[in-house]
Amino acid sequence: MSGRTDSDEPPPEVRADDAEADDEAPPPARRARWTSAGAGTVLALTGLAAALLRLADSAPALVPVAYACGAAVCALAAVLGSRGRTRRALWLLIAGLMVMALGDHFD
Repeated sequence: MSGRTDSDEPPPEVRADDAEADDEAPPPARRARWTSAGAGTVLALTGLAAALLRLADSAPALVPVAYACGAAVCALAAVLGSRGRTRRALWLLIAGLMVMALGDHFD
């Protein structure tokens, strides 16, 4: 208890280039939200386009329905990902892709 108070913690060493690098890089949570929202949006648009193309083609009715359902699941994943639920969004992206792959299997 009789020790100096300023010797408890050493002063942090801060370099100028480290401080600038921290300001430019987004936090990992924000990067995960952008990634999951972007991937969900791209996959939803791709599934919707595939559903429309299969609907115009002479494919069984189950094929465009599977693509549309997979696109809807991926769109839900994009919404959840933008709200910070990235783990659930990842699982929904996987499920949406599996539904779309099932539709491709029936084609």
